[in-house]
Parts: sequence; structure tokens; C-alpha cells
Amino acid sequence: MKKIVIIGPAHPLRGGLASYNERLAKSFQDQGHDVEIFTFSLQYPGFLFPGTTQFSTEPAPKNLKINVCINSVNPLNWLTVGTRLRKMRPDLIVVRYWLPFMGPCLGTILRLVKKNNHTKVVCIADNIIPHEKRPGDKAFTRYFMKPIDGFITMSEKVLKDLSLFQSTMPAKFVPHPLYDNFGDQVSMTDARNHLQISEKDRVVLFFGFIRHYKGLDILFETIACLKHRNNAFSDTKFLIAGEFYESPTPYLDQIKELGLSDTISVYNEFIGERDVKLYVSAADFIIQPYRNATQSGVTPMAYHFLKPMLVTNVGGLADTVPHDKVGLVVEPNPNSIAEGILQLYERGTAHFMPHLISEKKKYSWLVLTQQIKKLACIEP
Repeated sequence: MKKIVIIGPAHPLRGGLASYNERLAKSFQDQGHDVEIFTFSLQYPGFLFPGTTQFSTEPAPKNLKINVCINSVNPLNWLTVGTRLRKMRPDLIVVRYWLPFMGPCLGTILRLVKKNNHTKVVCIADNIIPHEKRPGDKAFTRYFMKPIDGFITMSEKVLKDLSLFQSTMPAKFVPHPLYDNFGDQVSMTDARNHLQISEKDRVVLFFGFIRHYKGLDILFETIACLKHRNNAFSDTKFLIAGEFYESPTPYLDQIKELGLSDTISVYNEFIGERDVKLYVSAADFIIQPYRNATQSGVTPMAYHFLKPMLVTNVGGLADTVPHDKVGLVVEPNPNSIAEGILQLYERGTAHFMPHLISEKKKYSWLVLTQQIKKLACIEP
């Protein structure tokens, strides 16, 4: 049995990073390890968080030890937490890195920990080069990297970005495991009844928080193109389920200008874990029309619920979506996306289902934890 600490978002914080870290902790626990999570008492100052709240309304996960103690902007706190972890002498720390802003905080804590000459540190890097760049990004990331013993990336794109900063440190690409903590799929009838959607409609889902790089405006242009080209798509509904992390006004204005108010339903709110299955179960397909990306938590969610998907050929999105097997990979422009949606419906769910079932088996939490321990050179 090893003592393992995970540093990153967790309850009472909300979102995909928190869900991931909690599920990772459970996987380590299932293997017999002693696991704690160290999360943030203050994660972001207000100017860096564009949503309504950083906190979850869900109950705390059962049987997980979560320490709410890291203040991302208080250097005295970093010294306190780093000293505490150094004295704990965990065999392994798994730290999440997704934003250069966190570099000074996490880099300082880990430097103090490494003074015990015992703890190994493996980073799961969601991004190395951020989607929205700010002054100091490169310096903060370099500072963070110094005490790391190895990296896990969830896309080949991030693995390549990592090489721009260092080329000798051990690093491994491991695809994002399945989000299997959302519960089982419900019947399409029940899901649509709950969301007040007709069973006769075609339904396409865009899921997750909304920022420019995710290409929602491109999707709206695509829908207008589809309606112009194909009258059958007058009965197709597009669900936009997720909180706007920028002003929703340009998007809502675009819907009106394109005459799509009867086609698009916008659910501008954070979708809690208990409700995710309703939106996914109501849909025929899931769409990710991104301008750029590293990896996406939406893809493993689609695998979990066995939903075919359409993704654009940017960043690492295509790495885990074999074309014409579990979905379609298209170029990030309205014409290409429109053609892809038409092809999805022409092929039908049955075409993709055998491949979804087969590919789904690759994305296990056990594979991830084994690779982390291998990088850290610790025994099972």
C-alpha cells in the first residue's frame, strides 16, 4: 500500500477537473492505496473565473478524504501546505496542471515537498499552452515544471507542446478515462419528457461550458446552412447545455439573426452530475465543433453513454475518435460540419454502436493509474 496525494480541484469545487480527480482517487483506493486530495480553499480570483460560481451544490463524495486548504494567491499558504506535505512524506503526489496561473502556487508547494528526498511527483497536464494566452504564461509553466518527475498528457497535442519546454523528462500519452460517475443512461423517452422535447425530433447535443475556442458560433452557422439545404432538418433540435464563460449576448443575437430560435434550445447553466445523463440520453449524437483544443472531457462522456459524436480535426480531438467508427472527424468550418451531421444521420446509430462498445474498453482508470505508478517508479 502506498500513500498517495492528489493536488487539484475537488469538492466543494465543481466541474470536470474535480470529477476527474475524485474518480482518480477512487481508482487508487480500489487498488488498496491510502489516498488524500488537497484542493483549493481559493482556486481563482474573481477576474479569472467567468462563471457564476466555483462551488458545487452536489453532496460531497463518500469515502474520500479531501483537504480544502490551498490558496492560489497567498504565498504564505503555499509555504504552509508545502511544509505539511513534506512532513507527510507521501510516496506519490499526482498534481493537475491546466492553467499557467497555477504555476507559482503549485511549483512552490512541490519544491518544498521534494526536500524530503522521498516523494515522487507526476503531473497530469491538461494543457501546457493555454487556450487564452496571458503575459507570464511561459515563465509560470517553466517554474512549475522544475520539481516534476514525469508527465501524463491526455492528447498527443499536449505531449508535443510539452517538448517545447523540456525534452528529457519522462512523459506518456494516456487517453482521458471514461467519466463513469454520471450514472447509467436513461431511456430516450424519459430524458426527452423531462426536457420537454418531442420523441419525433432529431436531437444533437453540444455540451459543456462555452468559450470562443469551442466554436459554438460556427455551429450556429452550420445549422443555418443545414436548414437552407435540407428541409428535413426543420425537425432537428440542437441542445446547447452548459454555462457561458463569456457574454452570451453575441450568441443569442446570432440565433435571432439566423432565424434559429425554433431550432436551438439553450440551457445556460452548469449541468450537475445527476443531470448529465438526461441531456446525453435525450440526444442522437454529440457534437464538438471546436476551433482548437487539446483533449475534451466530452468525448469520454460520450463513450460512457455510447453516443456517436462529431468532432473537428483540431488539437487532440481526433486522437480518440476513430473516423467513421465511433463518429466522424470533420474540418472546423460550417460546410464540413453540416456534411458531417448529414452523414451521421444517414449512417444511423447502429453503424457506430459496435465500434463504440469496442473502443470504450480502452479508456479505463486502471490503465491511467498503472501508467502513473510506472512513471513514478513505485511498486504496485
